[in-house]
Amino acid sequence: MDLTQRRALNQRTGRNVSLTQMGFGTAPLGNLYRKVTEQDAQSTLRAAWDAGIRYFDTAPQYGLGRAEHRVGVALPGFDVTALTLSTKVGRLLLDCEPGEVTPEAFVDVPQKRIVFDYTYDGIMRSFEESLARLGTDQVDILMLHDIDAGTHGEAGEAEKLRELFAEGGYRALTELREDGRVSAIGAGVNTWQICERLLTEADFDGFLLAGRYTLLEQDPLETFLPMCIERDVGIILGGPYNSGILATGPVDGARYNYSPAPPEVLERVRRIEQVCADHDTALIAAALQFPLGHPAVKTVIPGAATPVEVRQNVATFEVTVPTALWSDLKSAGLLRSDAPVPEETENAS
Repeated sequence: MDLTQRRALNQRTGRNVSLTQMGFGTAPLGNLYRKVTEQDAQSTLRAAWDAGIRYFDTAPQYGLGRAEHRVGVALPGFDVTALTLSTKVGRLLLDCEPGEVTPEAFVDVPQKRIVFDYTYDGIMRSFEESLARLGTDQVDILMLHDIDAGTHGEAGEAEKLRELFAEGGYRALTELREDGRVSAIGAGVNTWQICERLLTEADFDGFLLAGRYTLLEQDPLETFLPMCIERDVGIILGGPYNSGILATGPVDGARYNYSPAPPEVLERVRRIEQVCADHDTALIAAALQFPLGHPAVKTVIPGAATPVEVRQNVATFEVTVPTALWSDLKSAGLLRSDAPVPEETENAS
C-alpha cells in the first residue's frame, strides 16, 4: 500500500481536509511510558515527514502539553500547506497545587493536573492553549477528547454531554469551524458507541476511533460504520494493534486494551497469526492494513518514538498482503464475512 496516497475526510462539506493513508500519532512523543529526548522527538517527527506522512495528530493529554510543544517546534520545518494537523479539546491543563501529583502514563512531564471541561468556555480555552503550544493560529481538525463513558463512567458521560450541548461546547466547535479556524470537527475516543450517539445529535465531520475496528474487533460494522458511509463521515483509526497484541502476537505479557490479554484473546490472536504465517505475512502487517479496507476509514495512525520505529511502520505498511489471507481468515471465522478488505476497496475505487 502507498502511505502517501491521500483520502478526503469527507466530501459533503467542501472543506478539503485530506489525510495520507498512514498518519503519525504523537502520544509516544509525550513520553508515554518512557522518556524521549527532545532531539529524538524532533528526529522522529522529521523521519515521519521525510517518509511522506502528511497527517499528524496530537493532544494536550500527551505528555501534559509536551507532545503539542514538540510538534510546534517541528512545524516551521514542514510545508504547512501540505500538512493536515489535528489536536483535541476538553482537557484543561492547570498548575498543580503544592504536593499534588496527578497519576499519568506519561513520565518526565510538566507538573500539571487535568480538568475536563466541555463547556463553551472550556472548549475555547483548551483550543487557544493548544494553539499557543503548537505555535500556530489554526489547526485542520479539532476533536473532543475522551468524552465517553470509558473515561467518565456512564453518569459522567451524561454530564459531559450535557456540558457539550446545553452549556455551549458544541456551539464553540461550530463557531470555530464557521470562522475557518478549524476545517473539521469530531471526537477522539475509545468507543464507537459514543461516536454513534454524537452523530445522532449533531453535525460532525469525522472521528478518531482507537482500537475498535481491527483484526480482533469489527462490531462497528453493525450500525456505526454504515452510518458513517451514509452521512459521509470519515474515520481516523488509532490503535490498530489493540494496545500491542496485534503487533507482538500472543507472547507472554501481550497487552490488549492497555491490560494483559485474557486467554480467549491470546488464543484468537494465535489462530490469526497462524493464518498470516501460512501466507508468509507478518501479523503486524495484516493488522496495520486491514482497517483501510473499509471505505469509511481514511487513515491509520500508529505511533512511534524513534526514527527507527517510523521506518518500521513504513515498511510494515508497504508489505503486500495476499488477498487469500483475508479470505482464509473469513473462512476460519476469524474475520467477519462482511468486512471489506483493502484490495476490494482499491479495486472498487
